[in-house]
Amino acid sequence: MPVRKVVTYGHPVLKKVSSDITDFSDIESFIQDLFDTMYEFDGIGLAANQLGVDKRIFVVDISHMEESDADSDKPLVFINGRVENPSGSCVDSEGCLSLPGIRINVERYESIQYSYLDKNLNKCSKIFSGLLARVIQHENDHLDGKIITDYATPSDLLEYKTHLETMRLENS
Repeated sequence: MPVRKVVTYGHPVLKKVSSDITDFSDIESFIQDLFDTMYEFDGIGLAANQLGVDKRIFVVDISHMEESDADSDKPLVFINGRVENPSGSCVDSEGCLSLPGIRINVERYESIQYSYLDKNLNKCSKIFSGLLARVIQHENDHLDGKIITDYATPSDLLEYKTHLETMRLENS
């Protein structure tokens, strides 16, 4: 399957709330495109709108990470998902394939319940914590039109001002 172009900061699709998927006829090939693109760019998660596609779906693979556990020992697919019952809080540095070269400290919930359809279109509702919960929240934010710069401090934005402006101009 083809590796697709990842859209970057300033592209309007990154600020749009993604639509639920209702037509699943081409979902398998699109899931493969998401994984192929994520792996090509050494990511651990990728949302559809990062490929310029208005669909509420993202993929995650942290199986190679030290923080991997039984819930994350294989690639995962999340379709039409929603965060529920969040708890706790932790701050960590995050990067993003749509913001290459930028890292922002983001406060996230330590634990979440996430309701979604899996790759086989089965309804699921699971509790996730740690790195997997962080990645799910990061990718779910993409589907809700939020990116890590929305959490940035004024000093973060100043530090990356030139880089962000360059990306914005490339997408206008």
